[in-house]
Amino acid sequence: MKAVIFDLDGTLIDSVPDIHAASVRLLEDRDLAPLPLAQVRSFIGNGVPKLVERVMGAAGLDPGDRALHQRMTAEFMCHYEAAPAEKTTVFDGVRPVLASLARSGHALGVCTNKPHAATRSILAAFGLADAFGAIVGGDSLPVHKPDPAPLLRCAELLGAERAVYVGDSAVDAETSKRAGLPFAIFTEGYRNEPLESLPHDRAFSHFGELERIVAELFAQPVSA
Repeated sequence: MKAVIFDLDGTLIDSVPDIHAASVRLLEDRDLAPLPLAQVRSFIGNGVPKLVERVMGAAGLDPGDRALHQRMTAEFMCHYEAAPAEKTTVFDGVRPVLASLARSGHALGVCTNKPHAATRSILAAFGLADAFGAIVGGDSLPVHKPDPAPLLRCAELLGAERAVYVGDSAVDAETSKRAGLPFAIFTEGYRNEPLESLPHDRAFSHFGELERIVAELFAQPVSA
C-alpha cells in the first residue's frame, strides 16, 4: 500500500484567520491588545501549547508561568473550538487531488500538531474527514512533530509499505527527514524560513501539481 500523508494547517487548510481570532479573544479576556495576524501566523507549527507560549511572550506575559500558561492554553482551545472553521478555507485544488489520489489507490492520512479532536472537527466541517484513513494529532502520542513517531504511526495505521509526506513548514521538513520519508513542501503555507534551507524532495505552489509529484516520488527506488 502506498500512502500520502498530509499536514493540516498551512497545507490542506488556511486556518490562520480562526487561530488569530481565538488569540484575539484570549488576550481581550485580559484586557490586552491583539497581536497582528501575520505575527500569530508565524507562531503556528509546533502545537497549541507552543503557540500560546509565543502569544504570551509577544503580549508581555511570562510564558514561564506554568499555571498561567496551562490556563491560557485551555482558554485558547475553548475559544478556538467554539468556531474552528468560521473563517478557515481549504486551499485551492485540495479536494480534487484528494479524490484523484484515492481513486488511484493511495491511502490518505493526516499528521498534524493540532489536537486530534479539533483536527477531526475541522475536517468534518469541510466534509473531508472521511477522505482520510488515519488522523494523528499533536496529542495522539506522548510526543509530537518534529519527533518522527506521529508520522510513522500514521503510516502504520494506514498499512503503508511506502509513504510520502506533504507539509509546509520547517517542522514538517524535519519530521519527514527524521522519519526517512520523501517530503513534498507546499510553498504557499506558513513557512518562515527560505525554501532552500529546508530539506525536501519536491516543492509545489498549487495542488494541481501534487499528483505528478507523488508519482515521481514513488517511482524512485527505496533508499537503503
